[in-house]
Amino acid sequence: MKTFIYFVLALIPSVVFAEPDKKTPRFRLEVEGGLLYQTRNEVQIPNEESATRIDLTEMIGMGPLPAGRVYFTWNINDRHAVRALFAPLQVTRSKTIDSAILFDGVTFDAGQKTAFTYKFNSYRLNYHYRFFAADTFKAFVGFTAKIRDAKVELTQGDHHGVLTDLGFVPLLYLAFDWRFAPRTHLVFDFNGLAGGPGRAFDVSLKVAYDITDNLGVSVGYRTVEGGADVDAVYNFAWLHFGVLSLSYQF
Repeated sequence: MKTFIYFVLALIPSVVFAEPDKKTPRFRLEVEGGLLYQTRNEVQIPNEESATRIDLTEMIGMGPLPAGRVYFTWNINDRHAVRALFAPLQVTRSKTIDSAILFDGVTFDAGQKTAFTYKFNSYRLNYHYRFFAADTFKAFVGFTAKIRDAKVELTQGDHHGVLTDLGFVPLLYLAFDWRFAPRTHLVFDFNGLAGGPGRAFDVSLKVAYDITDNLGVSVGYRTVEGGADVDAVYNFAWLHFGVLSLSYQF
């Protein structure tokens, strides 16, 4: 961690005082919307045999569910950039459960209507560096500071159980932009890290089209996968998104 902090501090002067490139737009705003499908979403609290491992794809449904996110990028110059992201996700569904559930030390009776809430909001601040550039291809590397705001909640009458998780996750960032036709390019975006009892990945592949020099549209696929297996909680999810984005740079 100390090495990481020293690296960031050493990088700040060269980034902040770098001369801007007039060809690179200073700012970029992107709004992404789409439909979410989940093929895995399991939670168990606490992570021991006495608790029930709940399949949220069954309780909430596999989808489709609405999803979206917003990016704002500051291109410091043609090589250095900072990007902020807000990706909210929360859904609540009610279901009459077939068997009793023990969650967070609370027993939820079979045959009763139970509300299931799943929240996974993501706030990120990313720095990336363009390390390769050709006429039609650019590649980037960087790191992302992610704040995870997660919650799984069950409510059945007066019975209530909840898991909340607010935490910091450092991620590696890799990306490329391949302009394979006039105004048309393929954009790959990767944030991820695995280690110890958990992992987190957010990967997308989009085909983008530049409507004008400032306005663009893209369509593609995104997948988010990860979770943790610790004493307090077991939770792993694999989410899939069909996405459509509109971007404006200025």
